[in-house]
Amino acid sequence: MESSLLSVLVAEDFIPFRSLICSILASRVNLQVICEVGDGLEAVQKAKELRPDLILLDIGLPTLDGMSAAREIGKFSKCRIIFVTQQSGADLIQEALALGAWGYVVKARASTDLLAAVDAVCNGGQFVSGELQSELSTASLTANVTKRQTET
Repeated sequence: MESSLLSVLVAEDFIPFRSLICSILASRVNLQVICEVGDGLEAVQKAKELRPDLILLDIGLPTLDGMSAAREIGKFSKCRIIFVTQQSGADLIQEALALGAWGYVVKARASTDLLAAVDAVCNGGQFVSGELQSELSTASLTANVTKRQTET
């Protein structure tokens, strides 16, 4: 991803947290939130319509959960997805990465991890919140990064 203006779609159903995400992103002049949505189906529709560079996606969305939304988005877009969610666990993180997510941020660490995740992902890397990294094997992360980098 180039360092010019990056368009971002934020999919989060809890409005106060969505506002927090947008305020964190607003601290960077190269990030432009082009759309905010509150459910997974709308995330898929807006991703198709607006073609953002980056999608920040909650897993626990109404109408269509975030995992299903990511699966649908992956059928028509190569945009980068970072899950921002309160849900954790190795199986869930591995599923998210296998679906094509480039990052996984725990909501409790969003104020410290979100911009680091965006930076890593926009520079071609992968990001998982620090406390979750111990739940994943290095081999699993490396395999997903290598697979994804060969696809882009």
